[in-house]
Amino acid sequence: MGLITVDQEECIQCEICVKECPTRALTMGEYGPEAIAPKDCIACGHCVAVCPNEAIDHSLTPLAGQLPISEFNKFSAEEAERFLRSRRSIRSYKKTAVPREKLLQLVEIARFAPTGGNTQGISYVIVEDKETLRKATEMTIKCLENDPVLGTRYHAIVDAYREEGTDVILRDAPSLILTTAAKEFKNGRENSIFSLTYLELFAPSLGLGSCWAGGLEFYALMEDSPMLELFHIPEDKVITGAVMVGYPMYQYKRLVDRNPLDVAFFSPGKVTV
Repeated sequence: MGLITVDQEECIQCEICVKECPTRALTMGEYGPEAIAPKDCIACGHCVAVCPNEAIDHSLTPLAGQLPISEFNKFSAEEAERFLRSRRSIRSYKKTAVPREKLLQLVEIARFAPTGGNTQGISYVIVEDKETLRKATEMTIKCLENDPVLGTRYHAIVDAYREEGTDVILRDAPSLILTTAAKEFKNGRENSIFSLTYLELFAPSLGLGSCWAGGLEFYALMEDSPMLELFHIPEDKVITGAVMVGYPMYQYKRLVDRNPLDVAFFSPGKVTV
């Protein structure tokens, strides 16, 4: 099988697949679409997904693996707005462990996030062991303490941990989800942000809450960070993101406002505010 196959009886030569190919790997031939630059294909699946007659198949993104969008109800604009605005960073968690099947559901959705040029390339490490999470917090606190600038800026976090035993790094969350990527992969951090954002948006549908572990990321993303060894990250990979996950202790009752919109429309010679 080549890159694509075409059912000539179903193909109406509408050229939609050709027009939607982001890398111009396809052209319209006498009997339907043809792959003229298969090496340029990024396996995005657009050509198969957009065909109105299911006339095209793709060796890298098979028709059999695609679901009809018509089977799902779309959000209204109001529903979509409320869904997106209702996401909150959860910093208080119940002690209840999250079942592995739910954690797997989160990363399963995360892998469908958009990535630059469909490069993907993100792997996930799910950490549930309480002692390992405690060590990760301790290591981050020590990093802050030993840095003359950060130690001053984040002294309240350090003091809360040392004097009260309050974990402001991982918030006593029962689970931590790390993203990793190959060291030489230039899109690792960006693709991880997209993926973990999908994960965060999906989490409430499973009754879960999440929060970016920014303090831990600061230390974990450093070159040759000791956390690579703590989390058993392979030598050819680096940590690219971290999100804590658990059952929320509290439920938010209102949508929070933000700063007023700051936007301008550009036109040649001026910017209209």
